[in-house]
Amino acid sequence: MLRIQRSGGPEVVFSLSGRIEIEDAAELERLIRLETAGQEISLDLGDVTLVDREALRSLARWEAEGIKLANCPPYIREWIEGSDGRRTG
Repeated sequence: MLRIQRSGGPEVVFSLSGRIEIEDAAELERLIRLETAGQEISLDLGDVTLVDREALRSLARWEAEGIKLANCPPYIREWIEGSDGRRTG
């Protein structure tokens, strides 16, 4: 189960906690699209415990679209970098 908490300011931050599954990614997509065009958006992943494969693809796509992945656990970062062919040196 995923918990999503939104906070605003100069940047919209969605703080996520728990597991992110494909259904959750669909809800996050909906919430992200409701924000004003050009608004900076950040997903705080500090309390995420697990991400399924499809949700991982969504995270990678959102990051490529300019959404910041804050407090991204190293194992999630590694999976994202591996999922789109990027490698850090």
